[in-house]
Amino acid sequence: MSKSARTRARNQNQQKNQQNRNRAPQARNRNQKNVLTKREVPWGGIVFFTVIGVVAVVAIAFAFMQTREPSASEAAAISGVVQKDNLSRDHTGGAVQYDTDPPMGGAHDPVWQNCDGRVYDQPLRNENAVHSLEHGAVWITYRPGLAGDQLDRLKDKVDGTDYTLLSPYPNLDAPIVLSAWGKQLKVQDASDSRIDAFLRAYVKGPQTPEPGAACNGAKDTP
Repeated sequence: MSKSARTRARNQNQQKNQQNRNRAPQARNRNQKNVLTKREVPWGGIVFFTVIGVVAVVAIAFAFMQTREPSASEAAAISGVVQKDNLSRDHTGGAVQYDTDPPMGGAHDPVWQNCDGRVYDQPLRNENAVHSLEHGAVWITYRPGLAGDQLDRLKDKVDGTDYTLLSPYPNLDAPIVLSAWGKQLKVQDASDSRIDAFLRAYVKGPQTPEPGAACNGAKDTP
C-alpha cells in the first residue's frame, strides 16, 4: 500500500473513531432520558390512589344515602305511609298496650329482638321487636296463611339483609305490614313496589332514634 493510501486510511479511521466518540454521549443521554421518563411516571402509585379515591367516593355516597331524608319522588313512591310522632322510648319488663297493631314504636323491653336479616316462623313479642325498631330495623309482619309465593318474596327481601326481621302476626288487618320507628305501611301484595321503597328509606333511616345500635346479640327466639 502506498504512503498516500495509508494516510487516507488512517484519516478515515480517525474520523470514524471521532464519530463513535461523539455518538456515545448522545446514546448515554437518550438512555438517561428514558430512565428518567420511566421514573417520572409512578403508575403503581397512580393506580393505587385512583382506587382509593373511587372507594372513598362510594363510601361517602353510601353514607349520604343512609342519613338523608327520603326525596320527594321516594315519598311519592311510598304513599300510604302512616306516621306517629312523640313515641316513648322508656324501657319496661312488662306488657305494653300499644296504639297500633303491630306497634311502630313506644315503650319497650330492654332486650331487642335480633334483626340482622332474621326470618321467624312464629309471632314475636311486641316489646322486643319495638326495641329493634328503635335501633333502625324494619319489621315486616304478615297475616298467617299468606300464600307461599308471597311469603317467599318477603323472605328473599329479609334473609341476609341487616336491620330487617320478618314474622307472622295474628289478626292483621292487611296481608302485609311494614313497620319502622314512627312509620308504617300496609300492603296487599308482596310484589308491591312500595315495599322496596320503604326498606330503602327506613332501614337505618333518618327516623332511627339510636343509629348505630346493634341488631344482633340479644333475643334470638320468638
